[in-house]
Parts: sequence; structure tokens; C-alpha cells
Amino acid sequence: MAPNVWALGRAEVEQALRNGTLTRVDASRDLAEAMLEQARGAFSAAEMVTDVSVESAFNLLYDAARLALSAVLVNQGLKTRGEGAHAAVVDLVIAQTEPPRQEAFRAVKWMRSVRNDTQYPNPDRPVASRDDFDDAVRHVPTVIERAGMLVQHMPPF
Repeated sequence: MAPNVWALGRAEVEQALRNGTLTRVDASRDLAEAMLEQARGAFSAAEMVTDVSVESAFNLLYDAARLALSAVLVNQGLKTRGEGAHAAVVDLVIAQTEPPRQEAFRAVKWMRSVRNDTQYPNPDRPVASRDDFDDAVRHVPTVIERAGMLVQHMPPF
């Protein structure tokens, strides 16, 4: 018998529930779909403001990717909380979907770091650049598309 692919990452999810990084909520396909629509809107907005503020455009791209991945969890009846919640969203979706390696989902990890440096500037770290935007804009549509497929097929946790 083939293994249940949705059982991947179960230990990581259960650990996050135990340590309080993750909480159970009512599983909601409708809310997940609304979050995906919001992610699509953030992506479109990012493309519109790139020439005005590449930093803001990058932040919108990051928000779009995070919302899409959060939709996967909400559809499962899960929600991250507290310090490190953004990182946990990415880690928990990756834990449940690899293998195969999810390059687009993994890109959200470096995007989170750049977004933090952009939102909370430090003279020792650069803020988002046009190159960062160009790299991120290649991954975010895939993140949204794959998250949408997961929402359609992943059962509640």
C-alpha cells in the first residue's frame, strides 16, 4: 500500500501544536480561498508599485506568498501564532509537502529575511533591491498556484 502523502510532516505539526507555535482553528475552505484571493491581489499590487517603491513591492510579494501558505494551514484547521509565526508557516507547509523539494516554497524563507531587513532597517543589512524583487516575482506565482492546489486536495489535519 502506498504511504499517505499527507502524513508527511505530521511530527512537525504535532510538535508545533505542543509548543504553542501552532493552534487549531475551524478548518475553512472558504477562508483559505479568500486568503488566496488576497494573495493574488497583493501580487498584482506589487507589480503595479515596483517603479514607485521596490521595497514596498517586495514586501507585497512576501505578503502574497505568506498569505498563500497560511491558506494551506487554515484549510487544514491550523494557524500559527506568536513569535516566529511567519517562519513557522513556511516550515510547516514545507514539512508537509516535501519530497519532492518545493523550491518556490523554500524561496519564501529568504524572502522573509529580506522583508524583515526592509521593514526594520539596519545600516548593516541591505533592504530589498530590484534584484530581490525580480527573483521573488519568479517564485510567488508558483507559491500561490501550488497553495491553491493544496487547498483543493489537502484534508483537515
